[in-house]
Amino acid sequence: MTVVRALARPLLSMIFVVQGANSIRNPEPLVPKAQPVTDRLVPMVKRVAPPQVGDRIPETTVNLVRLNGAVQVLGGLALATGKGRRLGAATLATTLLPVTVAGHPFWQVKDKETRAAQRVQFMKNLGLLGGLLLAAVDTEGQPGLAWRASHGARAAKRETKRGAKAAKRETTRGAKAAKREAKQLARETKQAARLAKAELT
Repeated sequence: MTVVRALARPLLSMIFVVQGANSIRNPEPLVPKAQPVTDRLVPMVKRVAPPQVGDRIPETTVNLVRLNGAVQVLGGLALATGKGRRLGAATLATTLLPVTVAGHPFWQVKDKETRAAQRVQFMKNLGLLGGLLLAAVDTEGQPGLAWRASHGARAAKRETKRGAKAAKRETTRGAKAAKREAKQLARETKQAARLAKAELT
């Protein structure tokens, strides 16, 4: 891991760990802003998710805020420590979307100053989202699974072509060698027949 990654990951994850811990300890102040989003999101997720997942989703907004906080703490720690960093970053990106929509709906605010402040917070969260997406796809310079799969397929195709060409060359060589041997045998047979004829006369 480079020095930049060693510094960037904890810096990016710090806000999620701190805010997540605050959400777990004291979720009540966040409930009024979260309520409209959870009221729309939870029924939709329960309809789409398999029953074993849907049945485990908390009903109350307080518990949903706590659950989101716990996921942010775990995702933040995974990103900061590098243990499961890509999954942690992807999880944080997923939790950031509803938090941003619920926490900073600047389009609903009438007051110009408050709207401008909320827009700044909304854009800041979009910046964090961009950083998380980059962290989620960062393979530290190593080829990712998609790259390996596509290059593995190409390599296998190349090897197959090489094998086919080599087999064709060997077949051609074998055919030429057999032809030479057949000619040599025919010459030798002719010569033996001449000698036999000469001896008889």
